Amino acid sequence: MNRVLFILTGLLLLPMQSTAAPLLKVGAMAPALVARDQANKPWILADALADPEVKAVLLYFYPKDDTPDCTKQACGWRDRMSGFIQRGVLVVGMSCDSVASHARFAKKHQLNFTLLADAKCKAAEAFGVRVPKRDFTRRVSFLISKQGKVLHVVDHRTPAQHHAQMQIAIERLLK
Repeated sequence: MNRVLFILTGLLLLPMQSTAAPLLKVGAMAPALVARDQANKPWILADALADPEVKAVLLYFYPKDDTPDCTKQACGWRDRMSGFIQRGVLVVGMSCDSVASHARFAKKHQLNFTLLADAKCKAAEAFGVRVPKRDFTRRVSFLISKQGKVLHVVDHRTPAQHHAQMQIAIERLLK
């Protein structure tokens, strides 16, 4: 009976796993990204990378606004912002939450960077971070070069790992 249940469970999970896009890897070109920010203004990745002051974009996906770990992660980026600005790194957060949810989250925690709404999770799918058949993402950060190439990826549940690994990658890759 347990063996049958295990086999059936495995078969039921196969379609869910096969529909998920693979995680974008280092060296891949970042998908074209157009979204609305927390002020409901359009934001375009190509335009951000074209800014002469921007050397790279740190695009991080997170599961949900105003949850404990997502708040720790966002506040961690906020508190490190001066170092990112000095290095020419533009920090941008993205989740499947709405523009209104992002506006409340940014205001409540005084976030000093852009949050992008991906209400239909299309960007999350393109980057390979959407949890299959769910309206949220895994916690994954991408460092994207001026040319649109993925320089570094952090795929870890713990926000502190994202902060530490991205700071090391930025120091190593953006000279």
